[in-house]
Amino acid sequence: MTLKLNFGDIVRSADVRMLHDMYDVIYDKNWLKSAKNIELYYMYRDLYRSQADLKIIKEHNLRYDITIIPPSMLGREYIKTAGHYHPEVPGTDMSYTEVYQVLEGKATYLLQKINGRKVVDVVVVKAEAGDNVIVPPGYGHITINESSAVLKMANWVCRDFSSVYDPIKELMGGVYYLLDTGFIKNPKYEDVPVIRNLKPANYSDFGFVKGKDMYELVNDIGKLRFLTAPQDFSHLFDRILGK
Repeated sequence: MTLKLNFGDIVRSADVRMLHDMYDVIYDKNWLKSAKNIELYYMYRDLYRSQADLKIIKEHNLRYDITIIPPSMLGREYIKTAGHYHPEVPGTDMSYTEVYQVLEGKATYLLQKINGRKVVDVVVVKAEAGDNVIVPPGYGHITINESSAVLKMANWVCRDFSSVYDPIKELMGGVYYLLDTGFIKNPKYEDVPVIRNLKPANYSDFGFVKGKDMYELVNDIGKLRFLTAPQDFSHLFDRILGK
């Protein structure tokens, strides 16, 4: 597929996630033994439609990205992202959060919260085009494309940090793998809880209306402050998690 994306005033080249980049987190190691190092998915970071938008985005320490995940099977496992956590906001004990919107296709988001090697919560959110999904503080997350169509999704995130990949890599993937037969536990994790299924976060009071392009929040960017100051929005995260 094309490695460039036209978005507003810019043309952005993709960062490409290759199969061998994902070796440690893929379930089907027998399949991997003979698999070629193919392209898996494409990340287009720091997008904006105009210089005026970019100025607003940078002033609020945010970044807007798009990721494209073509349908594929990794042996018996559905194609997925590598998975990552976010670091803590300086001066707090709460990590940064992130918000996704499915632009095309369907996505399965696996969210997991761990304490050491012990998993304390696992959430799955299934989203379709127009849906919004907020990742609460403390949760690692993996996106899975279990459909037969291309998944295109966008995200808003604080631009001041780098994602943390090692905890998921060291445990050979997420707490569950999604295979052609359904979810299966990753034996590297101890005391794995049952999956909780939650709905997308289509919250109009935060500007997240199903089917409304969340990029347009650049014009009401204060609604995204929970991404840079999550410590002030515990009520939002309790709502997402059904507390």
